[in-house]
Amino acid sequence: MKNKLLYFLLTLSLSGFSACKSSQSSSTVAQANSEVRQVLEEQAACWSRGDLACYMQGYWQSDSLLFIGSRGLTYGWQQTLDNYKRSYPDVSAMGKLNFDLKEFRQLSPETMLVVGKWHLQREAAKGDLEGHFSVIFRKFPEGWKIIADHSS
Repeated sequence: MKNKLLYFLLTLSLSGFSACKSSQSSSTVAQANSEVRQVLEEQAACWSRGDLACYMQGYWQSDSLLFIGSRGLTYGWQQTLDNYKRSYPDVSAMGKLNFDLKEFRQLSPETMLVVGKWHLQREAAKGDLEGHFSVIFRKFPEGWKIIADHSS
C-alpha cells in the first residue's frame, strides 16, 4: 500500500511538472507567433508605402535565401530584391499589400512555417493581384527572418 501511495504521488508530481512545461511551451509558441506576425505586418506596411528596402528587412540577407514564385527558383537576398524591383517598378504597380494569415506551425524552437493569402489592392487600370504563400521563418539573434518563401 505504501508503494502504491508513493507511486501515485510521484506520478501526480510528474504530471504537474509536465503541465507546467506544456504551458511554458505554449507561451513560447504564442510569443514566437506574435513576433513573426509583427514581421509580416511591418512588411505589409513597408510594401504599401512603396519601400522595397524596408520590405526586404523581413528576409534573411543571405545568398541562401530561397524564393519560389511563378518564374521558378530564386536564390539570394539581392536577386530577390532585384526581381521585386523589375516586377514592381513603381508605387502604383506595388499597390497596398494585405496578408490574411491562415496558419502558424512551429517546426522547432528556431523555425516557423506560416501559410496565408496575399492581396495587392491597386488602381483599376493595373488591377488587383492575389495569391497564396508559405514562408519559413528562422530565429536569428536580430529576430525572425524569412529563409524560404513560396508565393503563387
